[in-house]
Amino acid sequence: MSQLTALISVSDKTGILEFAQALHGLGVKLLSTGGTAKLLLEAGLPVTEVAQHTGFPEMLDGRVKTLHPKIHGGLLARRDLPEHVAAIQAHGIATIDILAVNLYPFEATVAKPGCTLEDAIENIDIGGPAMVRSAAKNWKDVTVLTDASQYAGVLAELKSAGKTSDKTRFACSVAAFNRIAQYDAAISNYLSAINEDGSHNAFPGQMNSSFVKVQDLRYGENSHQSAALYRDLYPAPGSLVTGKQLQGKELSYNNIADADAAWECVKSFEAPACVIVKHANPCGVAVAATAAEAYAKAFKTDPTSAFGGIIAFNRVVDKAAAELVVKQFVEVLMAPGFTEEAKAVFAPKVNVRLLQIELPAAGGKTPWEQGRNAQDSKRVGSGILIQSADNHFLQKSDLKVVTTLQPSAQQLDDLMFAWTVAQYVKSNAIVFCGGGMTLGVGAGQMSRVDSTKIAAIKAANAGLALQGSAVASDAFFPFRDGLDVLADAGASCVIQPGGSMRDEEVIAAANERGIAMVFTGIRHFRH
Repeated sequence: MSQLTALISVSDKTGILEFAQALHGLGVKLLSTGGTAKLLLEAGLPVTEVAQHTGFPEMLDGRVKTLHPKIHGGLLARRDLPEHVAAIQAHGIATIDILAVNLYPFEATVAKPGCTLEDAIENIDIGGPAMVRSAAKNWKDVTVLTDASQYAGVLAELKSAGKTSDKTRFACSVAAFNRIAQYDAAISNYLSAINEDGSHNAFPGQMNSSFVKVQDLRYGENSHQSAALYRDLYPAPGSLVTGKQLQGKELSYNNIADADAAWECVKSFEAPACVIVKHANPCGVAVAATAAEAYAKAFKTDPTSAFGGIIAFNRVVDKAAAELVVKQFVEVLMAPGFTEEAKAVFAPKVNVRLLQIELPAAGGKTPWEQGRNAQDSKRVGSGILIQSADNHFLQKSDLKVVTTLQPSAQQLDDLMFAWTVAQYVKSNAIVFCGGGMTLGVGAGQMSRVDSTKIAAIKAANAGLALQGSAVASDAFFPFRDGLDVLADAGASCVIQPGGSMRDEEVIAAANERGIAMVFTGIRHFRH
């Protein structure tokens, strides 16, 4: 068997020295370029520089070094075609069997504050992607490596069989083309977002998204639909897809959608909180001193809807909380962690899905650091709607009291709690709260009055009194009728965006009914 040749040219040097040393130990000839060659030479490895191999010097500040027939001929020549073999022999071109390349850090460069267009352009790799494509196309003869995580597996095969398997080479080829697609998409997104004045548009002229499949799902929203779960290339810390399933059946499409709604909501609270979701809407939310107390309060809001629901905690689930939750039928239970005693409580319930998700670190300044999406999207016929995600979080200082009656400190706390919950309820959303818990939730109705009535009915069905409650409306009241319904139900204060042409009519109704009302100046439609 002829000696194998490896060409190594990497921007990210992680693990490359050890990989090259192992290749040398297996008798593989090493070719390299620039800084990579220098690193390997300083380590005492016998390395042939590409310029020496091609007989053509690196030039134009390194922009031209691997764009040469002796490189691409060595990568693209098919060993099973006599005419290819004859052609490269006639021109003195040696075959290259292994290519290890990772690209200039374009994505990392443009993510830095203050990155200039010149910085971005200089970090667009040309020779790297060209070599990767050549090697990936000729996968039957060439092993192409584009990530350090691939080194160990390839070395293991070389040590045991003297070559890589067809399966490994094809998998590496697919990974290589995926990486090139991701790289080109990042370049396209960045460049097509530059406005004529040099500023950057939040929405590029061409939107290229890259997602990695996590798993195929049994079916979609309904059993006749197929589905799969994908994640971002770089998932935000504390986001749903970073979770680890500890037990239970495979998550379904609806489980995942509902789990995301519950997890995003529960992350919004600093105090120990529990959120119970059914059909993507919170049906019970509460804060308390402990996870167990928060669950007990949340469950009271709507025990009927909680049956078969999705439950999320923002604190570790201990034995006390587990012993309460296990009494009901629950599809998915999420938390930053579970004590061993809690796990033991759920162990006999083999179908209950336990999902452990680390909360994002406190103090994150960007949506990604906060574990949130920067943008949301929705498919429409032959198109897609993209918007910045609803990551606005209200402060008490943002509130404008518009009624004669001023809300008390306790009412302000209840209003802020209600507003936080309303952000995650489908519009039209009406949320009655009090004492750190939801009392009645009206969601997804065409009329805000109907949502208000439904919330009151649910509270009555759960045996919860609405006298003195705080109410949040995700959007303004277009008429006073909605205000009258919640006043009749017993509400003492209301938080709403304001902005209706009939605001004065609604404010007058609140004053007439003895209700304190505050405006937020911002709405939370959730369709």
